Amino acid sequence: MATRLMYLGLGSFFVGLAALGVLLPLLPTTPFVLLAAACFARSSPRAHSWLLQSRMFGGLIRDWQCQRCVQLRVKLIAVGTILLFGGLSLLRLEQPIAQALCILGLAIGLGVVLTLPLCRQTPPDDSRS
Repeated sequence: MATRLMYLGLGSFFVGLAALGVLLPLLPTTPFVLLAAACFARSSPRAHSWLLQSRMFGGLIRDWQCQRCVQLRVKLIAVGTILLFGGLSLLRLEQPIAQALCILGLAIGLGVVLTLPLCRQTPPDDSRS
């Protein structure tokens, strides 16, 4: 019971981080969504199903679970968002140490996104069976 609650709490925490990652360029969304799905799969079929049905995150999770990959569109949006908002943030920073930390954060975020494997084809649609 305690393990189940721990995974449920972690899943909720990771969903929150993923939602913040949609808005904040230095916070990657994809890894947190995948971690949330893994936690919910171990703790709550209802929460896992809710996440899979999500318009924002469902397709990403299904691609990862079926093929261990992300769609090119997901990568392009992530890289574009990181570069756009990260670049704007960098321009606003005046302190060299803050600029260096921003560049480091951007590099880590880009590294995470760029190392995710690309999907070769779309997964089969289960609804046609």
